[in-house]
Amino acid sequence: MIGSFLKKIGVTLSLNDPQWGRGSKNSQDGKKSPETPPDLDQVWKDLNQRLSRFLGQKNGGGDGGGFNPDSSTTRFGIGAIAFVFIFVWLVSGIFIVQEGQNAVVTTFGKYSHVNGAGMNWRWPYPIQNHEIVNVSQVRTIEVGYRSNVKNKQAHESLMLTDDENIVDIQFAVQYKLKSAAEWLYNNRDQDEMIRQVAETAIREIVGKSKMDFVLYEGREKVAMDVGALMQQILTRYKAGVQIANITMQGVQPPEQVQAAFDDAVKAGQDKERQKNEGQAYANDVIPKARGEASRTLQEAEGYKSRIVANAEGNASRFKQVLSEYQKAPAVTRDRMYLETMQQIFTSTSKVLMDTKQSNNMIYLPIDKMISQEANSVKPAVVQPVAPTTAEQIPSVEMRYSKDGRARDTRDSRDREVR
Repeated sequence: MIGSFLKKIGVTLSLNDPQWGRGSKNSQDGKKSPETPPDLDQVWKDLNQRLSRFLGQKNGGGDGGGFNPDSSTTRFGIGAIAFVFIFVWLVSGIFIVQEGQNAVVTTFGKYSHVNGAGMNWRWPYPIQNHEIVNVSQVRTIEVGYRSNVKNKQAHESLMLTDDENIVDIQFAVQYKLKSAAEWLYNNRDQDEMIRQVAETAIREIVGKSKMDFVLYEGREKVAMDVGALMQQILTRYKAGVQIANITMQGVQPPEQVQAAFDDAVKAGQDKERQKNEGQAYANDVIPKARGEASRTLQEAEGYKSRIVANAEGNASRFKQVLSEYQKAPAVTRDRMYLETMQQIFTSTSKVLMDTKQSNNMIYLPIDKMISQEANSVKPAVVQPVAPTTAEQIPSVEMRYSKDGRARDTRDSRDREVR
């Protein structure tokens, strides 16, 4: 600023000149050397004159007319220059914060306050300074790998389970900033700090879990527990971080034992399959067996009830027949004989009858007779066949009785049945 001002008033100073400021030296002939710099007094006089003309002051002529630093015009000019300088300095403290960002303001290097989105002002440098922090951005930290799951970091991914097995886990942590000041000033190397917190949390959770739980059904549970534990640790650290999500990229056994582990998994799956098949077979057979047993019990109960009822009925009938037999023995015997023969002839299709005159047997083809009657126009004629046969039976007994043979009626009935 001073250099440009001197150029405006036409004064140039060569600081690189070794003779600058040492006064003018005359040559032997009394003339000033053209290479000799001007005297400082003369330069100061010229500067006063030009500055006076620049500020509008009249030249008084002679040596008395120069720049008067006590004049009101000079003070006004210096004040104007100072005002412009201060104005520019104050304006330099204006800054704009975009949406989703916060500005952390420091006063002489110490944290002062945080400004939100919009146009803000702070005291210019060197009094205050500010730093913009994006608090809406979702940041990601990778643990166990870098950029790609194949690019593994074994010292981060290998960890021990509760059943003393080793698993290889790669996961990503997504987080946002909830306090820009805490993020900047409470911790050093924030990304590495979050990575170490994530590694600590995952090792603690996996160390309390079984290997099968971590590899299969417990992945989501492990991720949720890791996020909760990380949030607790970061809150104690006052890191100004909010955990958004834990994404499991890969959970598997170490590559060196992958084949053996696959065989063990297949064996376990076969065991579960056979167990399920056996359970399904049991679920199919046992209800059927129980149903059969229940049916058999019910049939036995029914058979028991039927036999008992028949026995009770037969006993009651026998008692009734006995009372009737005591009243009329002959009539009762004949009636019993006729009923028995009726039952026998009803259930047979052939009848053999003995005669008195000879030993020839009479054969009655009742089955053919019934079939012929069934094919005839009047099938109702078949009904009297059994009674007709039964009606002929008393004549047989009568012939035996008229023959004068002394036989017991029971013996004759037995012979006829045979």
